[in-house]
Amino acid sequence: MARINYLTAIDFGPGELNELPAAVSDLQISRPLFISDHGLAASGLADRVLSMLPAGTASYLDTPSNPTETAVHRTLETYRAAGCDGIVALGGGSPIDLAKGVALLATHEGPLEQFAAIYGGVERIGPKVAPIIAIPTTAGTGAEVGRASLLTLGDGRKLGFISPHLIPRRAICDPLLTLGLPPQLTAATGLDALSHCIETLFSPRFNPPAEAIALNGAGRIWKNLLKAFDDPNDVDARSEVMMGALQGGLAFQKGLGAVHSLSHALGGLKEPKLHHGTLNAILMPIVVRFNAAAIDDKLVRLKAATGLSADADLSEELDSLNRRLGLPKGLAVLGVTRACFDWVIERALADHSHATNPLPPSAEDYRAMLQEALGQLPGPSP
Repeated sequence: MARINYLTAIDFGPGELNELPAAVSDLQISRPLFISDHGLAASGLADRVLSMLPAGTASYLDTPSNPTETAVHRTLETYRAAGCDGIVALGGGSPIDLAKGVALLATHEGPLEQFAAIYGGVERIGPKVAPIIAIPTTAGTGAEVGRASLLTLGDGRKLGFISPHLIPRRAICDPLLTLGLPPQLTAATGLDALSHCIETLFSPRFNPPAEAIALNGAGRIWKNLLKAFDDPNDVDARSEVMMGALQGGLAFQKGLGAVHSLSHALGGLKEPKLHHGTLNAILMPIVVRFNAAAIDDKLVRLKAATGLSADADLSEELDSLNRRLGLPKGLAVLGVTRACFDWVIERALADHSHATNPLPPSAEDYRAMLQEALGQLPGPSP
């Protein structure tokens, strides 16, 4: 349908998966490692993609829901044993983030931790990262065009590894691949994408181009997510949400905020296992209320982009959208308890997204947010 060049090359549109062999050839990858997960293998999609790759392509399907340092090293062993020279990642943010970790350590010496952004790792990541082709099957993370990889170290720290060199060299965004996505996953991943657009807009860093992209992406998602949720086969709505997710990934070069500093920390818990998009959906109304005094002018622009009335309360609208999409009514439903608060707050304060929240949260601010998120969302059940 279209080739877009912005930070990386993007093949976007229904049927664009067929561009995969050409992408492999363009990037001169002769022995790719295919990274995906068992769910996509069971669906048959993994085999379909493998059939488009060179003979002898190695595979790794044991991607955890939150990619770990252990998974990176296990996948790296497969990469090296097969003599691979590039990666094709199929799935949501987890396989793509895992691929970035492998591509990094395949070409850079030393422990993974030293490349984390909060430890000065951005400058340690050079251009010789192994090439990645990313094929998203959800419309959520924007990882296919993003410069970050979120990986959980052995001690539970969920850290961001950030560099323009980690952006996949090619993204193949085919909305047809999202048609079979269950409604609840459609909702959670779509709200993840919306959180990227909203937090990017609210970030205090000066970057008008990123804000323009974020506003357009937020509008696409807001106007089409319910359509995609209600009709899983609405290709036009799926395409719009996927483009909005991609725009969120392009824009969050500007930085995110407290929604993500908290969700990154919560995602590092060994138990319960928590879905990143679901966490963002629950936290977003709470963080918007916290930031309200610092985002007045941006709220006006966001309401215009999403079609909300000028007097609408964004946090209430987000609560309502969560209910309409059947999101869990709070963290307690997911198994989170107050016992983890100190651990989560410590990591949220150290997270790379903390610094770009419009108002700097204190430890007690984070505790209040978590306490509010623990309970039910306002209003009646759907």
